[in-house]
Amino acid sequence: MEADFVIVGAGSAGCAMAYRLSEAGASVLVIEHGGTDAGPFIQMPAALSYPMNMSRYDWGYQSEPEPHLNNRRLACPRGKVIGGSSSINGMVYVRGHARDFDTWAEMGADGWSYSDVLPYYKRMETWHDGGHGGDTAWRGTDGPLHVSRGPRENPLFKAFVDAGQQAGYEVTGDYNGEKQEGFGPMEQTVWKGRRWSAANAYLKPALKRDNCDIVRGLASKVVIENGRATGVELVRGGKTEVIRARREVVLAASSINSPKLLMLSGIGPSAHLAEHGIEVVADRPGVGANLQDHLELYIQQASLQPITLYKHWNLISKGLIGAQWLFTKTGLGASNQFESAAFIRSQPGVEYPDIQYHFLPIAVRYDGQAAAEGHGFQAHVGPMRSPSRGAVTLRSKRAEDAPVIKFNYMSHEADWEDFRTCIRLTREIFGQEAFKPYAGKEIQPGADVQTDDELNAFIAEHAESAYHPCGTCRMGRADDPNAVVDPEGRVIGVDGLRVADSSVFPQITNGNLNAPSIMVGEKVSDHVLGRNPLPKANDRPWIHPQWATSQR
Repeated sequence: MEADFVIVGAGSAGCAMAYRLSEAGASVLVIEHGGTDAGPFIQMPAALSYPMNMSRYDWGYQSEPEPHLNNRRLACPRGKVIGGSSSINGMVYVRGHARDFDTWAEMGADGWSYSDVLPYYKRMETWHDGGHGGDTAWRGTDGPLHVSRGPRENPLFKAFVDAGQQAGYEVTGDYNGEKQEGFGPMEQTVWKGRRWSAANAYLKPALKRDNCDIVRGLASKVVIENGRATGVELVRGGKTEVIRARREVVLAASSINSPKLLMLSGIGPSAHLAEHGIEVVADRPGVGANLQDHLELYIQQASLQPITLYKHWNLISKGLIGAQWLFTKTGLGASNQFESAAFIRSQPGVEYPDIQYHFLPIAVRYDGQAAAEGHGFQAHVGPMRSPSRGAVTLRSKRAEDAPVIKFNYMSHEADWEDFRTCIRLTREIFGQEAFKPYAGKEIQPGADVQTDDELNAFIAEHAESAYHPCGTCRMGRADDPNAVVDPEGRVIGVDGLRVADSSVFPQITNGNLNAPSIMVGEKVSDHVLGRNPLPKANDRPWIHPQWATSQR
């Protein structure tokens, strides 16, 4: 069992790398602990709440009690299935803002500015703009990943965008194109009515080649000999074996499992490794540190008209929707129902958008539990750039044990101020003329929750993860003591070993993380193959002239 490249993790970035490395003629073995993605729970977009709550598909991780959130333990779903988290996520497709990647470059990730990464975004996608005549100068047209838009047939989707405009915000026709800022249609990784995960886009085509294969089992550590990674120790069927890499090992196991595997392999903070009796191969204090995430709230409003998805929230309707999807791949089952979105600035003077909205025409939790009996709608809202940082550490030296995950959510006063702003701005948007025919009473937080203290109590009790963990193997220059990988994804201090997933993000991006995670896999593939990076995009044409001002 050996190959030129051994990739740990068949997730968003790992699938992209398997595709590109095998496309170049190299032999590739992908190690994945999870199983198949077959079946309607994953493939039907509207069934998105099911797979992330099933132990068959999810690692089932939870945070430690979060001290600033009433000691609640928050769910941290990570995909344990081919496609990784792209097979259990909400299928929302957001590249991030141009300024995110320019910030990466400023933080030491040389070669990762927006002009550097835009060509990889274009290479990876086939964009279906729904016939709206979008600008393909910014979008890809022949990549493996299909990106589409929902039909937005429910009038509430239009009401949300109209209300944003009435509140003084901009409208954007394509937040993944020239201008992220504004209200407009949300994009999804759905194609022909099916979830278009990284497994469907990349891994399954790669596995059809003779030089790419998948190995089931639990990676327990990277084998390092004389300072070089030579393989991966794998546990399967109760037995331990080694999968050898002739050229390199690539960890693409997620922002939770990649740092865990590095530490189990002796790469990490030396004092922490010593606590668990692990011999230190490379003292890298940044391994597991810099953990970031997006939190969000569900601001819920009762609907005066029976037009929400609540009318389908019964077994008969769900059965009919499922049957239609099963036989035709059409209908309500063919969309994730997140079809309108917004990116706005919290106040004048903020350099670029720092609040994200997902709009949903039903009042319901992400786990599928309805919040109230009756028709309603909701906005998922949260700040994009929290200053809070957490860490992933080892619970033990056993690969079978879940790591210790502590996000340290809401540990800065700015977090509380930002969330209170999110609530008040959302109330203002829901109070616009466009919602007058629809908006009844406020379900959550409730009209009686008004003061800073009352809002803080609501936030502490109801803030939930948006499931965007990242940053735990931060990319930076080789002389940065807190960097884990260099700008080509190479683990600093160990030869023949790279990391390519959301753990390498120096700072969290504006929006959902599936798209930038796949982009990382695409770009690091070129570094692994020794290719020159794709030519940079034109010189900064994407920067919107109103950055430093506000339209409100």
